[in-house]
Amino acid sequence: MSGRGSGASSETVTMGTPPAASRTVFAAAHVVADPFADTAPEGPAAIDWDATLAFRHHLWSHGLGVAEAMDTAQRGMGLDWSSAAELIRRSAAEAAATGGRIACGVGTDQLIAPEVSLVDIRAAYEEQLSLVEGAGAQAIVMASRHLAATATGPEPYVDIYGHLLRQAAAPVILHWLGPMFDPALQGYWGSTDLDLATETFLQIIAEHPAKVDGVKVSLLDADREVQLRRRLPEGVRCYTGDDFHYPELIAGDAHGFSDALLGIFDPLAPLASEAVRLLDSGDTGGFRKLLDPTVALSRHLFQTPTRYYKTGVVLLAWLAGHQSHFTMVGGLQSARSLPHLRRAYELADGLDLFPDPELAAARMRRLASVYGGTE
Repeated sequence: MSGRGSGASSETVTMGTPPAASRTVFAAAHVVADPFADTAPEGPAAIDWDATLAFRHHLWSHGLGVAEAMDTAQRGMGLDWSSAAELIRRSAAEAAATGGRIACGVGTDQLIAPEVSLVDIRAAYEEQLSLVEGAGAQAIVMASRHLAATATGPEPYVDIYGHLLRQAAAPVILHWLGPMFDPALQGYWGSTDLDLATETFLQIIAEHPAKVDGVKVSLLDADREVQLRRRLPEGVRCYTGDDFHYPELIAGDAHGFSDALLGIFDPLAPLASEAVRLLDSGDTGGFRKLLDPTVALSRHLFQTPTRYYKTGVVLLAWLAGHQSHFTMVGGLQSARSLPHLRRAYELADGLDLFPDPELAAARMRRLASVYGGTE
């Protein structure tokens, strides 16, 4: 793993804007690859640690929490467990030093055998939970590809999640990631019927409410999220992961609202922070006026195949000057077409997301020229 610096314009900063009072907001953060590492897509991730950690300071400076080692960081799509573990340790240490909030993904991706048992899956979850809690971070229990492939019904989910919740030192966030983000998670919670899956999910929460801080729902189904939100035990948050409907879900209704844990808040950090401050003052209309126009960009980045949204996120980080290159671990910078990337640039520029619009335009022209275009 590389410790190379990138020459990025972002500098490590201390906390600036305090966290919002009315909502708990996490941005799922991307990692910055080391573009000079001699590696291959199937090899270990080569990370530029300086630029990666500087970007977390950028998020904290706007009062956002960092959701670390999640799918935005290419967990399971180039970021191997060894690198994810190092990322968790380093980011948690930075959070402790600056007062930033951090929550980190707990999964089973260290398992590499073609077939694993439920005992293996539980032990893998335990290992990662211990590492995250030992680093001083809140745990986000992520969906496991191994559990989805091994479980034949809801019972293994109830057993394994119950075991983890009983031993967790502090309340965790449970993550329901839909198959649009990861096709290997089809049928999670023991059923392809989402109504039945929801009942199993709610059963696990109801049996351990004191150990569940909240649930992150990434199904891109606003109505289903609202229905689930209204059935959660008192004190259990719903963190929206819906990158299509987040303004309305965060704004809420007469019955409640969603907090946020979103990949789109990686590129939207300053604007998202400003919008949530309006909610703090009771200005829901102002919040929607500021955040609603960002949905077109988010829907573009997260269009099918949704799992490749990370490419657009990293493109925007490069164009905004947070890193000096458009290279991703696993070579994922090639996962989207030039027309898709150009449209992402246009939408982001229309939202005034770039601190230096001339730099962004010049970099976009340079990228087009690599593809053989002129602008």
